Amino acid sequence: MVTLTGFPAPLEPISAAWELRMTLSEIVKYLVLAVSISLLLLALGILAWQIIRCCSHTHTRYTQRETVNNDLMFSEEKSSAAENYSGAPSTKTVTANAEAFRLSRYFSLASYPSSASSQSDGETGEKVDGSLRFSVFYDQQQTQLVVTVLQAEGLFQDRPTRSLHPFVKIRLMFAESTVNMEEFNCDEREATPPVLWTVLQEWRTRVVKGSCSPLFGDQFTCILQEEEDLLRHISLRMEVRDYDKFSRHTVLGEVRVPLERLHSAYPLELQEALQTPQKDLVGKLLLSLKFLPTSQRLEVGLLKIRTVLTQSHSNEALYARVTVQSNQSKLPYQKTSAVPRCSLTVFNKVLIFSLPEFPVEQCKVLVYVYESHTSKKSSKRLIGQLIVGKERSSEDEHWSLMMRSVRQPVAKWHSLLI
Repeated sequence: MVTLTGFPAPLEPISAAWELRMTLSEIVKYLVLAVSISLLLLALGILAWQIIRCCSHTHTRYTQRETVNNDLMFSEEKSSAAENYSGAPSTKTVTANAEAFRLSRYFSLASYPSSASSQSDGETGEKVDGSLRFSVFYDQQQTQLVVTVLQAEGLFQDRPTRSLHPFVKIRLMFAESTVNMEEFNCDEREATPPVLWTVLQEWRTRVVKGSCSPLFGDQFTCILQEEEDLLRHISLRMEVRDYDKFSRHTVLGEVRVPLERLHSAYPLELQEALQTPQKDLVGKLLLSLKFLPTSQRLEVGLLKIRTVLTQSHSNEALYARVTVQSNQSKLPYQKTSAVPRCSLTVFNKVLIFSLPEFPVEQCKVLVYVYESHTSKKSSKRLIGQLIVGKERSSEDEHWSLMMRSVRQPVAKWHSLLI
């Protein structure tokens, strides 16, 4: 006889296993859902961070572009009002990264003054900070001048130091007491005759990287000629510059010391505050311009240069390098042959440039005058430069005369500055 009392008993383990399997699958499902939600939140966070970064970067670029444009507009206004300018303006400083700060200072150098009035060679519209500590000693018995550059202090302390690589460039400047203005046209004659300078010696200290208060300790010596009242015509011009590997050094400030103050028999240590950089008149250049619209050519004639001639310049020669800049691009430069230097060096050289399709109003002529030794062919030194162009208000007269006298050369004296 068969009984069915024990038959339902095996169904209990099967139902328990099924319930366990359902529990595990729900746990895995919830885990996968949690991981998915976490990844989604992470992706949304990354996306929000990228959007914020992009917006801030765009705002920074706009601020930098606006700052550069304001600097360029300010530099043009400054050139037109150079005679009434007597100090560094105070403007609002916009905080940006180090590279943008360097570029804004470099772009502000695009328009340097073409007259002998006080102008900034470094950053236009930026406050000049810092001081320079140095030692000067003149040995009257040996007629030897000893200059020691000790330290520069407080150079842009609110700027990032990783982009500041200062060094000091020293020029020993000699001033001619009187200038014969009969060699120039009537437009250059003024109530007070200008002073022509010339560079007797030029030195440069080592570069100290990433410091707002660099220590130098470099010493330079020079033998001066034994002439009466020589020190009254000599001045030290020391420029603190920010080094650039492309030779686009920015002038942070300068110190000028007339040597007539040095009458002591012992080294004199001085600490002077940095002043706004200024250009010095080192000569006059008679330049001729002629525009040929049919062939789109510009003829630049270098006629003669008036400079100060000293005994140390007897074995030196001058040559000029000319280039034309159009739409921020320079044409291949041309240079004249070396001519022995004298008080009135005559070149009578015409250089022809084929202009691109850009309007001639967008072009400007850059002239650099170099000094070379006849015994040392490889050595050269820049003694002065000038820019002629329609965009420069002080040069509009010569440029306008050239445009009105098409196919006819127009000559005019220009100031050679350094």
